[in-house]
Order: sequence, then C-alpha cells, then structure tokens
Amino acid sequence: MTTTSPHDAGPAAPWRAAGLRRAAGSRPAAVAAAALVVAGALASLFLGAADLAPADLLAARSLDDPAVELLLVSRGPRLLALLLAGSAMAVAGLLMMHLTRNRFVSPSTAGTVEWAQLGLLLATLVLGSTGVLERMLVAVVAALAGTALFLRLLRRLVLADTLLVPLVGLMLGAVVSGVTTGIAYRADLLPVLATWTAGDASGIIAGRFELLWLVVVALAVAWWQADRFTVAGLGEGTAVSLGVDHGAVVRVGLVVVAVVTAVVVVVVGAVPFVALVVPNLVTIVVGDDIRRALPVTAAAGAAFVLLCDVVGRVVVHPYEIPVGTVAGVIGGVVFLVVLLRLRGRGVSA
Repeated sequence: MTTTSPHDAGPAAPWRAAGLRRAAGSRPAAVAAAALVVAGALASLFLGAADLAPADLLAARSLDDPAVELLLVSRGPRLLALLLAGSAMAVAGLLMMHLTRNRFVSPSTAGTVEWAQLGLLLATLVLGSTGVLERMLVAVVAALAGTALFLRLLRRLVLADTLLVPLVGLMLGAVVSGVTTGIAYRADLLPVLATWTAGDASGIIAGRFELLWLVVVALAVAWWQADRFTVAGLGEGTAVSLGVDHGAVVRVGLVVVAVVTAVVVVVVGAVPFVALVVPNLVTIVVGDDIRRALPVTAAAGAAFVLLCDVVGRVVVHPYEIPVGTVAGVIGGVVFLVVLLRLRGRGVSA
C-alpha cells in the first residue's frame, strides 16, 4: 500500500511517542466550523421558493399553521438530511485517508460510491421500488465489497506516486459506473440512476430522510474506535507493535465507510468532494489525531454541504441547482488549492 509523508497519519494515545504532528488549532477550528453550521442552518431554513420568516413561526398558534407545516414537512427534514449527510461523508473520508495512508483517497475516489450505486440498482431491479431498507443493505454490501477490492488491489500494486492511488480507484469506479449505466439503460432506469449520481435535496421531506439516522450509529462507532483508527494509520507493522489488531480495525473502518456511503447515496445521492476536501482542510489545521479531528471534520462537512445547498438555492432563485452540482464546482476549486498546498508542504505527488 502506498504511503505519503510521515505526517499523513498519526496515532492518538501513542501519537506523542511516535513523534507525529499535532496542530494546536483544534479549538478555534471547532468554533469556526460550529459557527458556519449555525449560519448555514439558519440560511437553509429560511431560504427557498416558498417564503418563510422567523416572524411567521413566532406568530403561529398551532401545528396546522402553514409556516409550521412548511418547517416540519420540508425545511426541517431537508436541513437534518444535509447535516447528517455532510458530517457523515466527511468523517468517512477522514477514515479512508488514514486507513489507506493517502490524503487523496475517499469514498468518491476509491469507487465506494459507484459500488453503492450498482448495488442499489441491482436491488431495485430485484425488489422493485419497495423495501428501502433491503435495498440499502444490498448497497452496503456492494460498497463494502468494492472498497475491499480496492484495498486488495493497492496491496498487490507497487505505486511510487501518491496520486496514482486515487487514480486506481477512479478507474475502478469508472468501470463500475459504466456497468451500472449499461444495466440502467437496458432496464429503462436511467432517470432513477440520475437521482443517485447527482445529490439533490429538493425531494427530501418528512418520511424520506429518516434512514440517515443510521449514520449517527456509524459516527458513534468511528468516535469509539478513533484511537485505533489513528494507530492503524501508522501502518500494519507499527500498529501491531503497539498492540492493535490492524486487520480488525481496517474491517471496522470499511464497514463504517460502506454504511455511511450507501445510506447517503440512497437518501441524498452522491455529493462529490466533501469526503476529499474537508478532511484534508481539517487535518492541515487540527493535526492528525483522529479523535481531535473527527468532531471538527463532522461540523466542517455539514457546513460545506449546507453552503453548497444555499448557493444552489440562491443563484437561480426561485429554482435551485442540485447540491451535488454545486459541491462539484466549489469542491473542485478547493481541492486544487489543497493539492498545491500539500505539494508545497512536501507531500509526494
């Protein structure tokens, strides 16, 4: 498996003993990320095709009031879905970055998203439009198998350039995406596939986002195992010498990433770059200890997705651009900046 520079990974409990980098800016970064989340949440609640102002909610006298109904049925569920999707995908990217020891590997560059979409399509063909939980489970299994295949390929390939690692994932994902598109074309399911490939929050209402609460469990597992993930990011040899079962930690990490990716694809669709850009920005500021970086990463991921959603709703108001499209544009620009900064810091490319 290809490695980056030594500061690309760092343990939590024994990180001092290992002599790895730990930045001191976690508290200001956490405050800034929380402030962005609050600002984005308020903008998300009160922006949209239908007018809704705080005064309307304060003047409401019952749950049947149109303003309250709009909040409970549409704006509130949409806000919760974007918060959960953004934070979960950013944390999934943080775990992938450490488990592969490569800053450019995320669910979107490892083929995990494409495998989840293939599993979801196959489940739809077999189960039909019903059985959302069953379709999600099939998507989780497909995402897990695809990510495991990617890691196995990395073990067999000797890649001297760090950037070749995500290129392998992108090529693998392109092949899977082509197969998925071909199957969808033959089954006349291309419009359905489009909803999974382009993240779109416009259709999220009460009753259609609750599956996302599963990512809270995945995030709790990530927090619980944060120290082990950090140690595993040092490499198998170092992890074993510190008493950590490297293989078991990697398997737990893969399950967390697969569950998060599949659930987000089912409910919101693919939101590019959030799992790639946010963890890199956070670890540049906060450092490499996952336990310190995880809450900041979750908040920053939620803020990033909310920002993209607000921009998409303002630019063409009263219509809107899908959050996945805006994230692709903003995330692409930010990623180039991050890439240039990492090269300037000496990360091999």
